[in-house]
Amino acid sequence: QVQLVESGGGLVQAGGSLRLSCAASGRAYRTYAMGWFRQAPGKEREFVSVISWSVSWSGGSTDYADSVKGRFTITRDNAKSTVYLQMNRLKPEDTAVYYCAAGRDSGRVKADMVDFWGQGTQVTVSS
Repeated sequence: QVQLVESGGGLVQAGGSLRLSCAASGRAYRTYAMGWFRQAPGKEREFVSVISWSVSWSGGSTDYADSVKGRFTITRDNAKSTVYLQMNRLKPEDTAVYYCAAGRDSGRVKADMVDFWGQGTQVTVSS
């Protein structure tokens, strides 16, 4: 079992930055790929980013949705059992509830085949 708790959401003006955190508990955390999804009002949940597991302390390969490439950065600190999503140059269309996710590998996470979900954190970007 892996438990996930997000934090760091809030209200920011367009062009600003936020950093989301996802604190994980459970001994298996380090072996899971970790990702972020988001869901805007009236829209389906969509993939944002994923980082694979790795034997290193800082995690492996990353992947991003085209809409956030070059603006968002996902990292993980296995010593702290925490995954981060640094979001820069935010746009109003980034407004959504952001969810942390854990899955067996990056491909499964990206395909929304997620084993564990966090409760979500609201990000609102004003124009």
